[in-house]
Amino acid sequence: MFRVLVVEDDFRMRGLIRELLEKQGYSVTESQNGMEAIPRIREQDFDVILTDLRMPDSDGMEVLACAKELSPFTPVVMITGFATVDSAVGAMKEGAYDYIQKPFEPDVLLFTVKRAAEYRRLVDENLRLSAGLESDADYEFVGSSRAVSELKKMVGKVAPLDTTVLIQGETGTGKEMIARLIHRLSPRAKEKFLPVNCGALPETLIEAELFGYEKGSFTGASARKKGLFEAADRGTIFLDELNNASPSLQIKLLRVLQEGSFMKVGGTEPVSVNVRVITACNTNLAKDVEEGRFRKDLFYRLNIISLAIPPLRERRDDIPYLARHFLAKYRSRFSKEINSISPEAIAALAEYQWPGNVRELENCIEHAVVIEGSSEITARSLQKEILKRNHESVPFARTGVFKLEDSEKVLIQKALSAYDGQKAKAAQALGISITTLWRKLKKLNLE
Repeated sequence: MFRVLVVEDDFRMRGLIRELLEKQGYSVTESQNGMEAIPRIREQDFDVILTDLRMPDSDGMEVLACAKELSPFTPVVMITGFATVDSAVGAMKEGAYDYIQKPFEPDVLLFTVKRAAEYRRLVDENLRLSAGLESDADYEFVGSSRAVSELKKMVGKVAPLDTTVLIQGETGTGKEMIARLIHRLSPRAKEKFLPVNCGALPETLIEAELFGYEKGSFTGASARKKGLFEAADRGTIFLDELNNASPSLQIKLLRVLQEGSFMKVGGTEPVSVNVRVITACNTNLAKDVEEGRFRKDLFYRLNIISLAIPPLRERRDDIPYLARHFLAKYRSRFSKEINSISPEAIAALAEYQWPGNVRELENCIEHAVVIEGSSEITARSLQKEILKRNHESVPFARTGVFKLEDSEKVLIQKALSAYDGQKAKAAQALGISITTLWRKLKKLNLE
């Protein structure tokens, strides 16, 4: 459970934010100003800090400064009004992760916090990997269907070859797990594997995170910093959601792939590295190239070896095996005496369309293990949306289409209806970012 500190002097706004976050499963701590928040940051470790910029008795900038000193890996999201947007942008230069402008849509808040929490998870994971605490479970890709068997064969063929690999698949299909497996079976296995979610890092920070920066290159750059490419030297770097990369980042990545070198932010000398690059995207990258959203030359460099991970709805034979795999994982973690899954529960799992793929199935089994009181997972312990069946929970799924390729307007309307207007969830089901969804809503007059 992610822990969020909410710092807001307006008690009604603070209460609203808490209610929104707790409904999504976050653990929320409240503070009415910076003076109250700073001692809590000293005493507790938060995954995300959400703070108003303008407050009496220590403002958001003081909260940010305290967080950067005491908890440098915790992303800080600023809440600002229209009149202080420039100040919020300035706060990002000082190390804030992102900002939200009042008044905001609940979905925008939830999406931003989710990205920040994912960023914190990645940082923690990188630290754990650096300490060499990986387990065999990190590399398991469960399934015996024909599609998965063919995928594993391809992984076995490409892993020993020191070449770039492009992994394509919907969100939650296991792209990072395949990347880890490739690294483990490669000659670089004893070196670092560093995963980076390009969709979780703000555009203003991602180049500095990947390539590092020189002292004084921008406000707040008080010392020279090594980037993730440098940190991954002789190992493997995994760039997830690369379809979100900005044009300037795409140019830098192309140079790394072509020349094995890059320039730090503010640097004047190239830095050479020996890194295997594995990338992943949750969109059709070839189509992005056709529509001018992704560089053709970079796509050709990345697409030397391409692996496609099928969505869970296209490999239903694997669902019982995956469900039992996750049961074994979570009954051990929670010390529960649950030994099996009932036939009725398996049938319900097999019929559901799984818009969130394997990740959603894992969350479902974790939920069932937590609430089940018997020695067997029964249908009644599954989440309500699973029991409602696909035609009720995701009414457009029976078409087999989850991307905006046929009738964008109809699909968007059905997705929003299926998720009660929650744009972040609708965007995930449609296979697009929430930014893209907002743009299409405006274009199609669906706002």
